[in-house]
Amino acid sequence: MSARGVIYVHSAQPALCPHIEWAVAGVLGVPVDLTWTPQPAAPGTLRAQAEWEGRAGVAAAVTSSLMGWQRIRFEITEDASPGVDGSRNAYTPTLGAFTAVIGANGDILVPEDRLRTAMMLAAQGRAVLEDELDKLLGRPWDEELEPFRYAGDGAPVRWLHAAV
Repeated sequence: MSARGVIYVHSAQPALCPHIEWAVAGVLGVPVDLTWTPQPAAPGTLRAQAEWEGRAGVAAAVTSSLMGWQRIRFEITEDASPGVDGSRNAYTPTLGAFTAVIGANGDILVPEDRLRTAMMLAAQGRAVLEDELDKLLGRPWDEELEPFRYAGDGAPVRWLHAAV
């Protein structure tokens, strides 16, 4: 096991909860039984979070398996591990997916080509530079997910370990 991180399911319809567990289990290779609690920020939905430990790339694989579903909000982090940058993945039904590389100090690292594209779009008058930079840093996702994060303060956290 060389990587670890956290899975936050901020809101999901109750009928999706077993499917989310199966999707995460399919990536980790072990059964997953999350503790689901009501999500006050979206009545009628549930939330769960778990710390995970497994191979590098788990966050991206779980994100890929969940992001096509509607009416789910989630974030998955992966801490940096030897030879691999950390990552943050977020998904909301209105914004879709967001992925960022995270440095050892926790900052989002924006690739050079994405910065050049944002500057080019702004120079051509096709975008506002500040808006493009906000997207690169995940600000719209942070703004949408913040009420759901507060609702999870103090929630129980469980550990998930991948099969070796």
